[in-house]
Amino acid sequence: MKLRQRVTINRFTKAIYKHNLAFMSDIGRKKRVTLGEVAKAAALSPAAVSRYLSGQLTLPETTSRRIQKAIRELGYRPNHHARSLSLGRSDAIGLVVPDINNPFFSNLAAAVERAAQARGMLMMLCATSNSLERELEYLHLLGAGVVDALVFATNHGDPDGQLAGMLNGDSRVVLLDEDVPGTDLFKVFSDNRQGGLLAGLHLIEHGHRRIAYIGGPCDLMSARERAEGLHDAVREAGGDAAIVSELFGSYTIAHGEAAMEEILDTMPGVTAVFSASDEILIGMLHVLRRRDMVVGRDISIVTFDDAGQLEILAVPVTAIRQPLKAMGERALDMAMDSLAGTRSPTVARLPVELIRRHSVAHLA
Repeated sequence: MKLRQRVTINRFTKAIYKHNLAFMSDIGRKKRVTLGEVAKAAALSPAAVSRYLSGQLTLPETTSRRIQKAIRELGYRPNHHARSLSLGRSDAIGLVVPDINNPFFSNLAAAVERAAQARGMLMMLCATSNSLERELEYLHLLGAGVVDALVFATNHGDPDGQLAGMLNGDSRVVLLDEDVPGTDLFKVFSDNRQGGLLAGLHLIEHGHRRIAYIGGPCDLMSARERAEGLHDAVREAGGDAAIVSELFGSYTIAHGEAAMEEILDTMPGVTAVFSASDEILIGMLHVLRRRDMVVGRDISIVTFDDAGQLEILAVPVTAIRQPLKAMGERALDMAMDSLAGTRSPTVARLPVELIRRHSVAHLA
C-alpha cells in the first residue's frame, strides 16, 4: 500500500472515531425525563403521579389519560432499578399462561402487557405448557422477589388440592380466566354461563332443536358453566329443544376432531353444535372439511372465545366473544389492590358478547 493511501485511510478512521465520540457524548448529555416533568405536564403533583404509577392510587379515567399522554410525549421511562431499591419492589408483574401458541392466551397476554405498560410496570411472561410442575416453579418467583405479583391462568384441574395450597400461600396472585377451587384470591373471569345462554338462545331462535355441546375438561369451571348456560337456554326457550349430548374433553384441536366425528357418526339428528373454545372449533372444522360438509348449511356452529380471526374463514363463524382487553385491565387493577393490601379479594365476572356471523342456518 502506498504511503498516501495509508495516510488517507488513517485520517478517515480518526474522523469516524471522533464522530462516534461526539455522538455518544450527545447521548450522555441528553437529560433523562423526570417524574416531576411528567407531573407538571399532567397538571398533577409528583406524589400523585408516583402513587398512580406504583398502583397505590386509582384516578379518574380522564386524569389517567393525561398522565399517559405526558409519558408518551415526553418519552418518560421509569427507573425500575432505583424504584425497586427504594420501594423494595421490582415493578414487574408475572403472567403465567398454559400455552402461548393458543391464540386465546397469546391475545390475553397482549392485553395484560398493554395494561401493565399503561401503569408503568414491566410484565414477565411465563408459559407452562399446562404443567403443574412448571406452575409451581413460577409461583416461587413471588417469594424470590423477581415479580411483585402474579396474574395466573391455568387450564387443568387440581384433584389433590396441591395447586390451591400453593396459590393460597401468597395473596399477591390474581386468578385469570379459570378458577382453582378452594382458593381465596382476587379472580377475573368471563361470564361463561351467560355465554352458554346466548349461544343456546341464538341456535334455538334459528329453529335448531337437537343441539350438541363439545366442552373442555369437566373438572374445569369454564367448561361446566358454558354447558350450564346452554341448559339455561333450553329451559328459557321451552318447547321441544334439547341438548342431545355433552362431550367433555380437553381444550384442544384433537378433542374437537374426535368429538365432531362422534357426533356425525352416532347422532344423525343433530343440526347444531356449541363449541366451548376456538381450539375445539378448529378440530371440528378439520373433520367437516374432510367430509365435504359446509358450515351454516350442513351443520350450524357457535363457538366460545372469538380470539382468532374467525371472520376470515370461508364461512365466518358466529362466536361468544370474551372481553380480553377488559380482563387484562381488571387483572392488573386487582394485582395493584393485592399489593396495596387495602381490599379483600373479590371475584369479577365480565360480560361476554354474541358476535353474529354466518355459521348458523335458519331452519324452517
